[in-house]
Amino acid sequence: MIKFNTENGYYLFKLDDLLRKGNISKNRLIKETNTDFKVLQRIIKGELVKMDIFVFARLCDYFNCRITDIVEYIPNIYPKSDCNL
Repeated sequence: MIKFNTENGYYLFKLDDLLRKGNISKNRLIKETNTDFKVLQRIIKGELVKMDIFVFARLCDYFNCRITDIVEYIPNIYPKSDCNL
């Protein structure tokens, strides 16, 4: 798991954990999800600049998981209002 700090919180990138847990190679994931190597590397290393919802949809379908199982944002300070969408 990679932690990437931002001004208002941090991201946890968990794709590498999913690969290890499922004993899945990066090459297999690339082939079976039709995802570019560089894109996967950025997700694994926490070096994303933009999030492609189509890539995350393919990964979620492949692992049968939620997007928060791949990447999660944790704010430093939770808002005072209770906003449960």
